[in-house]
Amino acid sequence: MTISRRVALFLLAFGVWSYFLWPTFMRNIWNSDRSWAQGSPTAYLIVHLVIAVVSLVLGTIIGVLGWKAYRATRT
Repeated sequence: MTISRRVALFLLAFGVWSYFLWPTFMRNIWNSDRSWAQGSPTAYLIVHLVIAVVSLVLGTIIGVLGWKAYRATRT
């Protein structure tokens, strides 16, 4: 499969965007009143934490694929 340079840059940008977006989102969720009940994490926090972790893993995979594809188009 051949990935164009434009698509490779898009994939790389998606990976970077994931690392920009999700930590900020998680900080906001962590500080939310709905995240904690009597000092214990709520289902709201746990669900959003799982979503953020999965998104960061997928962002990493997509970013690495974009980086490899970009490097392959440079030669």
